[in-house]
Amino acid sequence: MAGEAIQEYPMHECVFRGDKKELSRLLRTHDVTQKDKHGNTPLHLAVMLGHNDCVQLLLAHGAPVKSKNALGWTPLAEAISLGDRQTIVTLLRRLKQQSRELLEKRRPALMKALSDLGDFYLELHWDFHSWVPLVSRMLPSDICRIHKRGCCLRMDTTLMDFTDMKWERGDITFLFNGNAKPSNSLTVLDNKMKVYHRIRNQETETEIEDEVDILMSSDIVAAQMPTKNITFTRAQSGWLFKADKTDKVGNFTADYYIVHGLTLESRKRREHLSDEDLRKNKAIMENFTKGYLSENTEPERRPSLPPPDRSDASWEDYINSPPAEAPHLGRPVQNKENTKTFKAMIATSEDFPMTVEALMDMLEVIGPFKQFSKLRTFMQSKLPPGFPIKIEIPVFPTVTAKLTFHEFAWKEDLEESLFETPSDYVEDPTRFPDL
Repeated sequence: MAGEAIQEYPMHECVFRGDKKELSRLLRTHDVTQKDKHGNTPLHLAVMLGHNDCVQLLLAHGAPVKSKNALGWTPLAEAISLGDRQTIVTLLRRLKQQSRELLEKRRPALMKALSDLGDFYLELHWDFHSWVPLVSRMLPSDICRIHKRGCCLRMDTTLMDFTDMKWERGDITFLFNGNAKPSNSLTVLDNKMKVYHRIRNQETETEIEDEVDILMSSDIVAAQMPTKNITFTRAQSGWLFKADKTDKVGNFTADYYIVHGLTLESRKRREHLSDEDLRKNKAIMENFTKGYLSENTEPERRPSLPPPDRSDASWEDYINSPPAEAPHLGRPVQNKENTKTFKAMIATSEDFPMTVEALMDMLEVIGPFKQFSKLRTFMQSKLPPGFPIKIEIPVFPTVTAKLTFHEFAWKEDLEESLFETPSDYVEDPTRFPDL
């Protein structure tokens, strides 16, 4: 039986032994995405064991960087734990490339879903509020106005930047054109300065290196919000005589519900962090919850960590161990688990013209992530009747987020010019350096 388990994963064994020549041969006939009994792909093992030649070979054959093992960790997470900077850079760059390729592959279906929706105008109000005065002063709020015509979306917003503990207001427009090439499909306009910038969806070397610095100095986090135990009860109003709460949200009548069983399960790893890193990260979070921000400092490039001691586990030890209980490979893990329970409120309206399915189609066009399939299932099966027109949920102990669909109307007469860059605007690639 043990021998069968060993023979079942020849690519994994090659990686474990660092046999690049045999791995190269097997890649012609075997599935590079295959997971072993611990949920690890060959790329997971190559990263954990520091076999960089195997890492490069697997990536060249399309090994997925986003794949999670049985414990919820990706090859990128394992690379951050190991601390080799060049490996982290390589995996991060390939992750972004694979995400772009997936979007391009799914683009025709996504554009059809967007085109099949009727044209509309949607007004979305969102804000964060807190009972702590200083925190409340720095939290954002905004009214987003969204127009949709064919394969085109326009979003107008007033938020621009965050400086000196307050949000800078402006007049900003995002234009998405599903008929254009991906490199030209998203444009941001500054309507006061009359300039525009095309978002190329391609990071510079400096942006990649900056992101790696953040990854190497922060916790590695895996989080999930289980939907199985979520339930809803009608919210009550009135002092002496209680009644189910119903109220107007914008122009729509909505029923209010309290959400129970909403929990966020998170696991953090910090074996790659120094005591100084932990102290700084703790201070940043404490200052934020009190309404203070740390001063911006020039980023220092993080050096690679010294490699950990080699594991003395053999391939047989590894593959014959119980599922998800493999002998340790790589840097000794420092794991911290946490579960937070949230008390949320939701208001649903059966008067709202858009369906949940249509909303999910639009969200998937904007962000085609596989998490949306789970969210879609939850929205269709779990929610009370009607459209979730208002959602209020705590995001920190002192901060609550509120999202309201305030206005909606189907529109058949939206002008094409709404979705075009005005002819008198000038291109300025430096106007939005963070996009």
